[in-house]
Amino acid sequence: MTQDGTGNDAFDQGPQDRPCRTAGAAAPPGGSEPHEVGSVGATFQWPIRIYWEDTDAGGIVFYANYLKFFERSRTEWLRSLGIEQQRLKDSTGCMFVVTDATLRYHRPARLDDELLVTASMIEMGRASMTLKQQALLKPEHAEHPPATLLCEGLIRIAWVHGASLQPRRIPVSILDSLKN
Repeated sequence: MTQDGTGNDAFDQGPQDRPCRTAGAAAPPGGSEPHEVGSVGATFQWPIRIYWEDTDAGGIVFYANYLKFFERSRTEWLRSLGIEQQRLKDSTGCMFVVTDATLRYHRPARLDDELLVTASMIEMGRASMTLKQQALLKPEHAEHPPATLLCEGLIRIAWVHGASLQPRRIPVSILDSLKN
């Protein structure tokens, strides 16, 4: 279902639905990175520390920086699934772009805070997907309550041709990587 409630996805219709050339996705990297990976509904987490450059004159995170934090988490989520965005653009001529972002701020983050920034796919279409993302204040100790929600957003990303920015269908190889 799209945000307008119709279930119609403008990116999923019309002759522009030709798929770009597909690239073989590399195997997900190994290691013990601090996140969970999975399919629709699974939550990926990426840690981010707050630095001076992230704050405003009041000493709190500048509101637009949450979009940067969400971008980093989405990029690392894709990378953890073996999807490297530059390689995709080079090999297919296509790329993911943000087409819609809705954010809600709950509490401020401050200098030196450690955040866990999440990405969880909640909807996947033929040419776009919607992710729920959150910035959570990481608890200082394990015995403390769960992480505190600071900011949350719904981010829609679409697969487009890099030169024309015309929507395209997401290649099956990428969809398969996202579903696993």
